[in-house]
Amino acid sequence: MDIILEIIGWTGSLLIVWSLMQARVLKFRWMNLTGALIATVYNGVIGIWPFAFMNLAITVIDIYWLRRLYRESHDEAVYQVLAVDADNAFLRRVLEEHAEDVKSHEPAFDIDADAGTAAGGTRHTFLVVRGDEAVGVVVVRDLGDGVGLVELDWVKERFRDFTPGEFVFRKSQVLADAGFRRLELAPHDATDLDYLRRVGFHQSGARWAREVTAA
Repeated sequence: MDIILEIIGWTGSLLIVWSLMQARVLKFRWMNLTGALIATVYNGVIGIWPFAFMNLAITVIDIYWLRRLYRESHDEAVYQVLAVDADNAFLRRVLEEHAEDVKSHEPAFDIDADAGTAAGGTRHTFLVVRGDEAVGVVVVRDLGDGVGLVELDWVKERFRDFTPGEFVFRKSQVLADAGFRRLELAPHDATDLDYLRRVGFHQSGARWAREVTAA
């Protein structure tokens, strides 16, 4: 019995420590909650009440933040979309700071590539923000006739569980204001197809597409 209790105690402690190494907010909170809950039970069973109370407090705090995170994940008052120029200094800084992660999601993306070629015209760039923090970037190339090609749909790792890109595709007027009636996306090995389905894309030949509906 003592060995089982020790294993339970170490499991809770390791989960708490491991949670602190997670970049994603949601993953951190769930792991921290699980570890704290296990540690609460363990310390209560063996009668170490100060640690039991501390871990119970952590459990309650994690539950509060999880409820808030899930509630805010689809809240337009929390996430907003800003249309910016491709040469916007802040946009450039965000892309530069996260260049390696952006490259892993869209290997072919280049913000400096000429948008005024036969392949397409104007490039529209959007910043997804949470308060005063930029959490994502969406770039759409205008192919003409109301059709846009999504060149980049990137979100910071810690916000990736909340898919804030949905505010560009589903809940924001910015695409309709830019003159788009239809969006297309060319998938590759790193493309999250489940995410595309969640935000309204469907397979259309070699590409995925969705209609743009004005609010």
